[in-house]
Amino acid sequence: MSLLIITHDDCLGHRPPDGHPERPARLEAVMRGLNQLSGARMESARPITRDELDRTHGRHYLDKIEQLDEAGQQLALDADTHFGPGTLRAIKLAAGAACQGVDQVLNGAARRAFAAVRPPGHHAESARAMGFCIYSNIAVAACHAVAAHGLQRVAVVDFDVHHGNGSEAILAGNENVLFLSSHQSPLYPGTGQPDTPHASNVRNAVLPPASGSNEFRDLWLEHLLPEIDRYRPQLVLVSAGFDAHWRDPLAQLQLKDDDYYWIGERLVDLAERRADGRLVASLEGGYDLKALEASALAFAEALH
Repeated sequence: MSLLIITHDDCLGHRPPDGHPERPARLEAVMRGLNQLSGARMESARPITRDELDRTHGRHYLDKIEQLDEAGQQLALDADTHFGPGTLRAIKLAAGAACQGVDQVLNGAARRAFAAVRPPGHHAESARAMGFCIYSNIAVAACHAVAAHGLQRVAVVDFDVHHGNGSEAILAGNENVLFLSSHQSPLYPGTGQPDTPHASNVRNAVLPPASGSNEFRDLWLEHLLPEIDRYRPQLVLVSAGFDAHWRDPLAQLQLKDDDYYWIGERLVDLAERRADGRLVASLEGGYDLKALEASALAFAEALH
């Protein structure tokens, strides 16, 4: 069964001000990469429902976001995160695509899925937008897998260069989810230190600036992959950020295209052994267009 790619052109409609790193060209670059895959199946993303969002985000926060859309104005939710006329549609599709991937994989329509969407989600907290993120896409998908499909062990894996503080905050203490992250430290948002976890179901591992392939692979092989293996997940969810690449302007790690194939291959192998092959990834960061195209393709080739 080939890889299912879930995307939607309306995710291009979220348009922060000119010069912002989280720009529509990011998704165009990802799709240039993914379109090089032979035999991958494409599917249009469906929007998230309010009931699905209610599992992770507060009612007042969701109401506020809906009201911002009605105002039809371009505004800043914080110093980094912007909202405009096309934003609500894009964020609903981004979160919906992650849940759609869960549905398709758990229903047997696909073995693995990749939600190629924007904006990213892993910094968004239950009642707070931050770090380019408004809805917490992968946390929404994890809670959907538990509530809608009855799963008891879902692993959420995040290899974005920035710590997924929002995913962690939402999922901390959830007895049905294990959250694991590798990220650069020090770096925005300044969270995710291994010695200060939110809860017993959280595993963080950090890489200092200038770390490269060897350090990244050793960290996963020695610390995070064994934790997932012991957990024996029924589903693996991946926050797939490609901003640890050496070309990326927002961080200082030194990963290469091949490292994303490598981590994809390791996660697929683990999913095959522990989760009947079931894996769903959702796009997070990656802000150099050339690196994003090549890295997303390398990762998807491993999933394919």
